[in-house]
Amino acid sequence: MAGSVGEWQQVRRKKGARRSRGPDRHGRSEADDTVDVDSLRDRVTAAMTELRCEDFCQVWAELLAGCLAEDSERVHPPQDRAMPTPELDCVCYGLGSFSSCVASRFQLALLLLLLDKLQIPPWRCCVFDPVFSPAEGAVLQGLGLTVLTENEEGKRLAARPTLFYLIHCGKALYNNLLWRNWSTETLPHLSILGNSFRGIQERMLDRVLRRDYSYIAAWGRARRLC
Repeated sequence: MAGSVGEWQQVRRKKGARRSRGPDRHGRSEADDTVDVDSLRDRVTAAMTELRCEDFCQVWAELLAGCLAEDSERVHPPQDRAMPTPELDCVCYGLGSFSSCVASRFQLALLLLLLDKLQIPPWRCCVFDPVFSPAEGAVLQGLGLTVLTENEEGKRLAARPTLFYLIHCGKALYNNLLWRNWSTETLPHLSILGNSFRGIQERMLDRVLRRDYSYIAAWGRARRLC
């Protein structure tokens, strides 16, 4: 558990959680291991096509692209640009089982559309979720994404500008990511698409937040320093 600055948390199941042979919280069941790869990829493509027809998708992508451009201008002012601005990387954790969970499938489709909008090559987007089945891994690799084989638990150093696509991830993972990048050199490289830290701060008791998720608690102060 994170009790003070300088510590990280292990991401684990809540105490007392049971393993189940039925669908888990991501919607994955044992049957997912027999999913046809081509059929699954077609379903992902269909979800992308459906999202492209939605006005909110284009508006949302334009808004995010604008925010990322503003961040880049702040970190790399034009007068300081002796060299071109580094290209953006992407990391996606906690996508879920998109073979059986519709929400996860649309989150993947949205990620792929976002990569296209931001002109991020698929191979520069790393994805991981411990629930991925072999078929899901094959689909992700077929789409050109880089599938991680090790659970980093969010402890990835952002050595260059990186968009972290963390839709509905747990607080411990966010806290670990901040812990790993808690410096004036790497924190400005983080762009996080996920749950609102302010919302987390408002919903939790301050003493619990500071005890268990000290980096989320200090996020506002860190942003001002950067």
